[in-house]
Amino acid sequence: MIVLAIDTAGVDCAAAVYDSSTDTVLARVSETIGRGHAERLMAMIEEAVTTSGLSLTDVEKIGVTVGPGSFTGIRVGVAAARGLALALGIECVGVCTLEVLARTVPATDAPVLAAINAHREEVYIQTFQNGAALDEPALVALEDFLSRAAVAGTKVTGSASALIADPEAQTEADHYPIDIVARISATTKAQGKAKPLYLRGPDAKPQTGFAVSRA
Repeated sequence: MIVLAIDTAGVDCAAAVYDSSTDTVLARVSETIGRGHAERLMAMIEEAVTTSGLSLTDVEKIGVTVGPGSFTGIRVGVAAARGLALALGIECVGVCTLEVLARTVPATDAPVLAAINAHREEVYIQTFQNGAALDEPALVALEDFLSRAAVAGTKVTGSASALIADPEAQTEADHYPIDIVARISATTKAQGKAKPLYLRGPDAKPQTGFAVSRA
């Protein structure tokens, strides 16, 4: 199966073409841009597909990171993935960024706690073991995360791991390797349309307190 993988959930903008039959990433393009995913994504998809030696019509499935992560970035990626899937008549699946982080940990029988610093003394977390999720993605207080991370034998991965030693540490941004996104996409079954995974409301709030004049 030929999979087109897309990631715009964080500071990276990335696309890859993956052949699941040979477990081969045929092409990948990734840039750490912070913002501006909407301006770069389609060109990066085109570059990845062209470099792979295939065309968009060869793609049989699309996978996209759906969060938790950047509200704007996630919307850009999901909209692009769903639009392409609709045009091509193929399946589109969502990939949780916490699962991607968990897959970066070398094979282990120990529980893996994937943790993204959500700031405001909050952390996005999810626990995995032997590749399977043990719970649902959640937004928890920093204190709760530190308690869970302290459980003997637990391996912690992701930006929030730096908070274990120093709860006030300035953490680095998380990166979600596009080859891992592609491999997860190939084995993920669609459950309806891919949609953003928002565990917290947006920072932007509608303005209030302005009277509307009536003619």
